[in-house]
Amino acid sequence: MILLVHGPNLSQLGSRDPAVYGTATLADLVGIAREEHPRVDSFASESEGELVARLHAARTDGTHAVVINPGALTHYSYSLRDALEMLTVPKVEVHLSQTAAREPFRRHSVLSPVVDVTITGAGAFGYRLAVRAALHLLGR
Repeated sequence: MILLVHGPNLSQLGSRDPAVYGTATLADLVGIAREEHPRVDSFASESEGELVARLHAARTDGTHAVVINPGALTHYSYSLRDALEMLTVPKVEVHLSQTAAREPFRRHSVLSPVVDVTITGAGAFGYRLAVRAALHLLGR
């Protein structure tokens, strides 16, 4: 199973600033991920604590890889970073927009040092790439 995790405000995709994030909804992105691998379990929350708890559960629930779009938590969530660091499965960070070309506070990820792959700026196609990267890391 690949765990697909979405952080705050990603539930608003499709209507949130389409010029930056595109028109795909969260359901569309989950569908794209499942086209690449049918065993994708999706989890979304506006709450940092719920995201951390879900990542903790991934240590023992049969999760083989994690694909995460942490939203704004990318830039400051050390608790999310620590939860990811504890995982021994492949981890892929994905962002719809090209974060390096955005506002200065969005250019740094505290999570990137503890994931295996970071994909930015490919829009919805980035989810396809992220699942493929996770499968590659798993040797599949």
